[in-house]
Amino acid sequence: MKKHIQVAAALLFEKGKIFATKRGDSPYKYVAHKYEFPGGKIEEGERAEDALKRELREELDLEVKVGGLYAKLTHEYPDFIITLFVYECEALSDFVLKEHESYAWISPAELKEEEWAPADVEVLGSIKRIFGE
Repeated sequence: MKKHIQVAAALLFEKGKIFATKRGDSPYKYVAHKYEFPGGKIEEGERAEDALKRELREELDLEVKVGGLYAKLTHEYPDFIITLFVYECEALSDFVLKEHESYAWISPAELKEEEWAPADVEVLGSIKRIFGE
């Protein structure tokens, strides 16, 4: 049976653009050097919102206000299954890249599915529909 992980991620908007972080090398080629919504694993017994705040602090030195749940989806990768909780967030501080190779602010019209981690791709369509293409 594949490992099943739960991940909380942030959907951050600024001036009509979405904040995306790009992963570096990974043992899983299908997510290496791909954009993703920043966030991370939810620990046992941890609320998704608290995990999101913790992960953003650890990975980006970023403080956020967590808003409503934008999307929840489950995606099966070749090596594991992920349930992704994407929350609309408001940045309360600047950020510093600590674990990602780069970042970008991307307009909905410029979202290219092939540049994103497969689980995150499932959210892009609704962003394009809601926030304009």
